[in-house]
Amino acid sequence: MSTTTISVTGDTPYDITIGRGILDRVSAALEPSARKVLVVHPPTLAARAAELRDRLLADVSNGQREVLLAEVPDAEQGKRIEVAAFCWQVMGQADFTRTDAVVGYGGGAVTDLAGFVAATWLRGVQVVQVPTTVLGLVDAAVGGKTGINTAEGKNLVGAFWAPRAVVGDLDELSSLSPNEATAGFAEVVKAGFIWAPEILDIIEADPARAVDTTTDEFRRAVELAIDMKATVVSEDFREAGQREILNYGHTLGHAIEHAERYRWRHGAAVSIGMLYAAELSRLAGRLSDAAAERHRTILESLGLPISYRAGAWPQLLATMQRDKKSRGGMLRFILLDDIAKPTVLQAPDESLLFAAYQEVGA
Repeated sequence: MSTTTISVTGDTPYDITIGRGILDRVSAALEPSARKVLVVHPPTLAARAAELRDRLLADVSNGQREVLLAEVPDAEQGKRIEVAAFCWQVMGQADFTRTDAVVGYGGGAVTDLAGFVAATWLRGVQVVQVPTTVLGLVDAAVGGKTGINTAEGKNLVGAFWAPRAVVGDLDELSSLSPNEATAGFAEVVKAGFIWAPEILDIIEADPARAVDTTTDEFRRAVELAIDMKATVVSEDFREAGQREILNYGHTLGHAIEHAERYRWRHGAAVSIGMLYAAELSRLAGRLSDAAAERHRTILESLGLPISYRAGAWPQLLATMQRDKKSRGGMLRFILLDDIAKPTVLQAPDESLLFAAYQEVGA
């Protein structure tokens, strides 16, 4: 059984293990002192979560572990304060202590929620993340950023809380539809644009194999994306500097998600956001025409969206101005000087922002 271990260093180090058929590592990742474990999962994984519960129980020889299941709504509907409160209620009624644990078993929204619940219960209990989607594996479960949404925007309430471990079992991705896998792969593409051009080469060589979760090409691209995020997070856990580059494509992407009331997949919105950031980079005189066009070609080859409603601009701009990435009321965008050369543009002129949107508005 071949596994890859990628380590996040810093004040709270942990390992991300990638392989196939490795769910048995979840129990080993928990501290022995964890006598109560809450497994947070979506309805679609209810049966699998029950199997994981049984596995976690079987791994304790003295029978002194209690494993509870918390079924939460799918996708962004689960990232609400009411859902977090439900999880806290379950933990409170079961007398969870500071030595107990949470396991996030699901996609990126579930791992975001589970991490937030763990970070806030008794001011912090251990969490082990078990992502079951491409987005969760390469992005949400890695890095320790947790959060929930509000009516005003995405992830406006949250905490930095490092997991004890991330168990990335690639077999858990096998049930994903092609559309789900491709949407999640947008975060892998982002890593290619800002850090690891080899990912772009893999996609250009064969887009279909790149997003096929069973191929070596997919695994290689995913591991490159995770390694990128682990490296950045190790150096800047609280997003005080370099970690900000991970927001490439996310400023407009989050605004689109908000406009769509989170009915769009995150990766689809970020795909448009990346093309917008590339066009903004080009119009700002930072990125070549060829590099901007490479964005369009790669995203189109994967079947990811590259346009949004032209008339939505006023609403999107207003949402971006409330974005948590703004500082002192000034918008900040991650742009590119070239492929794998990210930079920051602060307080751009609104006419420039609008001109770039004309390249993606339809």
